[in-house]
Amino acid sequence: MALLDFFSKEKESLNKGLEKTKESVFVKLSRAVVGKSKVDDEVLDNLEEVLVSSDVGVATTIRIIERIEARVARDKYLNTNELNTILKQEIAALLEENKSDSGSDFSSPLKSKPHVIMIVGVNGSGKTTTIAKLAYKYRMNGKKVLLGAADTFRAAAIDQLQIWAERAGVSVVRQQMGSDPASVAFDTLKSAVAGNYDVAIIDTAGRLHNKINLMNELSKIRRVMEKVVPDAPHEVLLVLDGSTGQNAFEQAREFMSSTNVTAIAVTKLDGTAKGGVVIGISDQFKIPVKYIGIGEKMEDLQVFNRTEFVDSLFV
Repeated sequence: MALLDFFSKEKESLNKGLEKTKESVFVKLSRAVVGKSKVDDEVLDNLEEVLVSSDVGVATTIRIIERIEARVARDKYLNTNELNTILKQEIAALLEENKSDSGSDFSSPLKSKPHVIMIVGVNGSGKTTTIAKLAYKYRMNGKKVLLGAADTFRAAAIDQLQIWAERAGVSVVRQQMGSDPASVAFDTLKSAVAGNYDVAIIDTAGRLHNKINLMNELSKIRRVMEKVVPDAPHEVLLVLDGSTGQNAFEQAREFMSSTNVTAIAVTKLDGTAKGGVVIGISDQFKIPVKYIGIGEKMEDLQVFNRTEFVDSLFV
């Protein structure tokens, strides 16, 4: 029973977090089918407009429309009342192809100890709070967590991580501002191994002066970590601000060309009507969206579940 309560609370939080996007999509969809009883070319054109304006992205929108066209051709007649259900099914199938929500939850056994997660993303994307929420979720599931403040370019970044680490109830390894980030990462993993930690999460600089600097910095951190834990990092998590819509695509491109990103967390979905960006990012980059941020509380980082997400997005 307690487990059912937990899942219903999570779904409730997801519905609330995606409310703005859902309302926006619902209004636009209602306009798209007004006065129509069957799905025809005009409805599909309108639907295309709805998806693009909901930040799903042009390329992904075209793929969704093509899938629905194929169903129209196959079934000969589709009622506009069925459009929501069909949209849900086709978008969920698209996300499945992209392995989104292949991530396990926080209670799953980890394959390595310490399990090392390197966090990348621009300043202001919700990187620090995502790190704290990850740490909190792991700690609440019985894991011992250590953070590494390797964003040494801003004093505020180190102090901020310290504050959030205290809120999450975990320890943080830090050095002075301007220290070598790779040195902080090295110390963090040394401490994680010595202290028998289950998870080590490494923060990195939000943005360097150019892409070459960024690539070099992240490569150096990886090399140094490998000296302590041979196959580290086990995950490279890119944090993207969902409220920036199409800008999130640009940030994703930049970081993916700079380092080997293995998963994505999309944050700040509660304050925006641009939640469709999750669908587009997952589809365009073929990298799983593993977490979504739907509020400010520690509990408001959820493991991404494509079926629940699509269900919350469309009425």
